[in-house]
Amino acid sequence: MKPTLLVLAAGMGSRYGGLKQMDGLGPHGETIIDYSIHDAVEAGFGKIVYIVREYFKADMEKAVYKKYAGVKAIDGEPLEFAFVTQELDKIPAGFTLNPERVKPWGTAHAMLMAKDVIHEPFAVINGDDFYGKDSFHILGDWCRAHENTKGQYCIIGFELDNTLSENGTVSRGICYYDASKTLTGIVEHLEIGKDADGTVYGINSVTGEKHALDAKALCSMNMWGFTPDYFDLSEAIFTDFLKVNINEPKKEFYIPYAVDRIIKEGNGSCEVLSTPSHWFGVTFKEDRPGVVAKFASLVEEGVYPSPLY
Repeated sequence: MKPTLLVLAAGMGSRYGGLKQMDGLGPHGETIIDYSIHDAVEAGFGKIVYIVREYFKADMEKAVYKKYAGVKAIDGEPLEFAFVTQELDKIPAGFTLNPERVKPWGTAHAMLMAKDVIHEPFAVINGDDFYGKDSFHILGDWCRAHENTKGQYCIIGFELDNTLSENGTVSRGICYYDASKTLTGIVEHLEIGKDADGTVYGINSVTGEKHALDAKALCSMNMWGFTPDYFDLSEAIFTDFLKVNINEPKKEFYIPYAVDRIIKEGNGSCEVLSTPSHWFGVTFKEDRPGVVAKFASLVEEGVYPSPLY
């Protein structure tokens, strides 16, 4: 069984100032998604599903099919691709879209767009985050081990210290779990950074308190593994979400919210898997030079070929 990689690439890039998904950051114009797909293929993934917006779907498809022509999965079969769109009006019947809404419905809504094209264990990643080879191998092994199972999910937890930015503070969801590494909750922490003495600190979004954080605490970078039954469960939760929030123009339906509901209602469990990989990504334009330098260094070290494809 070859798992599927679901790439969340519908973000508008408003803070970055453009489409991060198509920005060439590698030595030969490779995007972050290109490196993620390279790592996923090495880890045994056989199909790539992109969540995009309608206004750039055609350009994305053209670029992908041109770039990956001839790329094969690890078993020698052609790599499969599918493109689905996330739009504001793609909501369950019976709801009327608030005309004031311009913001997408969030990551969990984006995932639901792929319900009809994914029928096997699958991974979810952001299109503008670099996760590292180890992370994809861990996730690929998990997906293959959970073929024909239900209610089994996982999250790849990155050590907090491996996700901090050199350009300022960040927000991260800290994972909480029991002795068996089963997720019990994710708490968003804001303005995470380092003091002069190296102490990591952040503001708990629930309590509003600023406090020291464990640099080795595992945090979410939106890299997940799911069995396909997740779609039906999440769709029902989204309907409940809309009953309360259909007229709220800025409320979003996030993956951690859906997973938390599934866990609390006893319909599934989520394993926390740690990775030694270092995350990096682009949020603001100021992040771009550092990411370009990191890819150049990885190529120089022989981690990646250049050009990648």
